[in-house]
Amino acid sequence: MSTETQAVSADGTAGAPVPEFTTDEMMTVAASRSLRDGTACFVGIGLPSTAANLARRTHAPELVLIYESGTLGTKPDRLPLSIGDGILADTADSVVSVPEIFNYWLQPGRVNTGFLGGAQVDKYGNINTTVIGGDYADPKVRLPGAGGAPEIAASCQEVLIVMRQSTRSFVESVDFVTSMGYGRGGDDRQRHGMTGRGPVKVITDLGMLEPDPDTRELTLTHLGPDIEVEQVREATGWPLQVAEELSVLQPPTDHELSVLRELKATIGGTS
Repeated sequence: MSTETQAVSADGTAGAPVPEFTTDEMMTVAASRSLRDGTACFVGIGLPSTAANLARRTHAPELVLIYESGTLGTKPDRLPLSIGDGILADTADSVVSVPEIFNYWLQPGRVNTGFLGGAQVDKYGNINTTVIGGDYADPKVRLPGAGGAPEIAASCQEVLIVMRQSTRSFVESVDFVTSMGYGRGGDDRQRHGMTGRGPVKVITDLGMLEPDPDTRELTLTHLGPDIEVEQVREATGWPLQVAEELSVLQPPTDHELSVLRELKATIGGTS
């Protein structure tokens, strides 16, 4: 998606050309657009943090950003390097203890949206950030671990997942369930006592997947501009279901791209 594309209006006529953008930029913008103004969002570092900060700078200025380190309503002027980055506390409305973040804000369902990424996600929205290959004691790769993600996945009113899509990351069954999505499908989530709705969208560099209302299996509902269904299927580690009415994501606007690029240029305080 490195060439200029052309927007098409509802009546089928071509509109003004849209600027060049990458699939990563399309993914970040699509994730950003999924966040509603005035809501509270529990943000993970990496792609979720970029998308959430983009949303606050564009269509959702009253979005309340919450980070695991205890910062409420933080407004960083650059992308933080970690949840311990001082910019989060310096620009927060309030800083509370980590136990208070989880016991008072997260677990009682006071946070609208949890924004997560991961190393693997499976067809039922379960996330792995723990181990790849082998068993837990002797894995092929040991990952950073859970952090607060399991509680976010369990207790936020809804969860958004943002990840680059490939057969390595989109697997039929994760090697380790760090954060539960819909378990084995159906009503498995409710049977495990999870209070939040679970993953409502998985946003990737190729499109967007949403859970089937009955089986809870992730289904392709939106394609990225210039992306074909077969590309998404080839990047998925299970036989991917496709919605009968498949939509195409709107390309990023000039404003969204300029804000995103400026934001990414300042990560860690560099410019």
